[in-house]
Amino acid sequence: MSVSQPLEQAPGCPSGLEPAADAGVIDPAPFVRRTKDGAKALELSVYGAKCGGCISKIEGGLNALPGVETARLNLSTGKLAVAWRGEMIRPRDITQKISDLGYRAAPFDPHVAAQENDAEGLFLLRCLAVAGFAMANIMLLSVAVWAGAGGEMGDATRLMMHWISGMIAIPAAMFAGRPFFRSAWGALKKGQANMDVPISLAVFLSLGISVYETLNHGPDAYFDAAVMLLFFLLIGRFLDHRLRARAREAAQSLLALQATTASRLKNDGTLEAVSARDINPEDRILLSPGDRAPVNGVVEEGASEVDVSLVTGESAPAHMKAGDVLYSGVLNMSSRLIMRATARAEDSLIADLTRLIEAGEQGKSKYVRLADRAAALYVPVVHTLALATFVGWLVIGDASLRVAAMNAIAVLIITCPCALGLAAPAVQVVATGRLFKEGVLVKSGDALERLAEVDAFVFDKTGTLTLGRMRLSNREEISDETLMQAASLARASRHPLARAVVMAAGAGKLADDVHDMPGYGVEGVINGEKARFGRADWVGATSDADNAVSEAWFKLGDQAPVRFLFEDSLRAEAAETISALDHRGVVSEMLTGDRQAPAARIAKSAGLAAWRAELTPSDKIARLKELSDKGVKTAMVGDGLNDAPALAAAHASLSPGTAADASQAAADFVFQGDSLAPVLTAYDVAKQARRRVLENFAFAALYNVCAIPLAVFGFVTPLIAALAMSGSSVIVTLNALRMKTKKSAS
Repeated sequence: MSVSQPLEQAPGCPSGLEPAADAGVIDPAPFVRRTKDGAKALELSVYGAKCGGCISKIEGGLNALPGVETARLNLSTGKLAVAWRGEMIRPRDITQKISDLGYRAAPFDPHVAAQENDAEGLFLLRCLAVAGFAMANIMLLSVAVWAGAGGEMGDATRLMMHWISGMIAIPAAMFAGRPFFRSAWGALKKGQANMDVPISLAVFLSLGISVYETLNHGPDAYFDAAVMLLFFLLIGRFLDHRLRARAREAAQSLLALQATTASRLKNDGTLEAVSARDINPEDRILLSPGDRAPVNGVVEEGASEVDVSLVTGESAPAHMKAGDVLYSGVLNMSSRLIMRATARAEDSLIADLTRLIEAGEQGKSKYVRLADRAAALYVPVVHTLALATFVGWLVIGDASLRVAAMNAIAVLIITCPCALGLAAPAVQVVATGRLFKEGVLVKSGDALERLAEVDAFVFDKTGTLTLGRMRLSNREEISDETLMQAASLARASRHPLARAVVMAAGAGKLADDVHDMPGYGVEGVINGEKARFGRADWVGATSDADNAVSEAWFKLGDQAPVRFLFEDSLRAEAAETISALDHRGVVSEMLTGDRQAPAARIAKSAGLAAWRAELTPSDKIARLKELSDKGVKTAMVGDGLNDAPALAAAHASLSPGTAADASQAAADFVFQGDSLAPVLTAYDVAKQARRRVLENFAFAALYNVCAIPLAVFGFVTPLIAALAMSGSSVIVTLNALRMKTKKSAS
């Protein structure tokens, strides 16, 4: 969303701050901006949103406010963007609404948001460590009590064991349970309930009944059940936090390419250093070799080689001269340029790509899994069952308060969705370990689920279907002496074709008086004669090459020019991988920013009938959306910076290990090596993983069908309930371990 100037301060409030209706809600009026079309815009950090249901609740609540046009929450970054018109609502109404829904909001600050997320991760890790330590020690004591249950342990010893367990469990549970207690209390204050409410209730009741039993010298205590419950749940909560943190890396890596400062030419011709955010359209900017363009603009003076891989994905630099368009993030390589800005930093290419990545992550965060849908039923069903059990034993069973409470606690514990929660993560852990051994890194928790659902693979060309490295293709036509002479010039250039010549020639010396001529080639002196390596017309040669090949020419003195041809070869097993996908019923196509002729050659070699060339990053996004609108779920495979938004927007995404950092961050999978075969491996393993997850879901459902009646009718104690809950987790884990076999997916 494009923004410009802050709105005016609120009348009668010198600081621009209005007193909030609720002390816990910060009025964000000073942070409101105007968009280019005149709407008011506000970006907020939202804390406490954990799932797709949270997104629906927040976006739905805000969209219901009068005048709100859009409200979009990105679950990965925690950033909420709201746009509205009119005076019917004030900025503080937005934060108040979020607070009323049970969440916390504050003006968006990436640095502060990152700090808060890091702090949350450390907090969860500390809670997990405390719960694990307590569980291990209490279980040692519990084993001793169980072993002596036949009369070998006296009442005094057993009572001492219970007190020691309580002294460990109570403070540990109060500390480790804070993530659940805070969430439950926040929901209850707003008159709502979430999954953390029954979890917190089970922990408190388990501790309470255990203290009661210990005070009354009862034979049983359930301190171990309370701490074990927290330990298993905190594992899932911490893994969820780590996966979300990884999802933020793509936008952060891309923003790192945005120049933060620039050299602006003043009217009197002097230079001043300014922040990129202070650059306005029509400002003149000096780009020295090694500088990145801070904003979009047009070259006014100079000519230079420019790395435009961010836009086209092609490794070969482009020759830019007066009148050519530059995009933010492109790298000036050889000579000084003066550019005229045509957009502000927030309206330039890097900002646009970042927004596209965030939009893609937003779409994936709404992916509703089976576990989420089942968990949504957990709170009302469990509360109802526990209450019915308690009342039923008191009224119908004529039991004591202690027996009714213990049976209700057993229901709360035995129905804890640990097996359901581990059904997918356990498979993901085993599947990702297997893929790691085969050179594929899995970066997103639900990536395997999404990859198993794809109907089509979309491949980038350069660096993905091909190796992205030019090589000399007509070496046999060039003498060793000519190759070494050309290489002595090429060593002075950073051009990909020059590097390919140096690679073919190997180590050697540099020519005399050598210098780079941007847009033309390299010139120098060899054995007292003038030598050139570069464009045909500059060298004095006549070229009949078509657009499907890359070439350079070498000329020494009066000798005839020698032609050097280059090509970017297919990755190993590229054609075989695409053919195998086709046999599995998955279609493939290629999208590239390269020219038509080389794109056609690579598509034919790879066996691809569907392909498109000369595409921008937005064009690729549009094609993915076109497929999505037809109901096709796509897996994008790309490596360039220009592929990062498409990788984020696709249903699933893969990137080679040689890809740019932003692309790897945006991708769900990163595969190593020069072969394309790992793409097929990842797809096959994802299909197997999906089957294992569904099997685990089926078992979790069967477990609850059998376990709940036993708890309701008093056949299990809270401790047995905790053991049953743990046992169900072990079973789904063992089923997941079957993924270690390399049985091919059909």
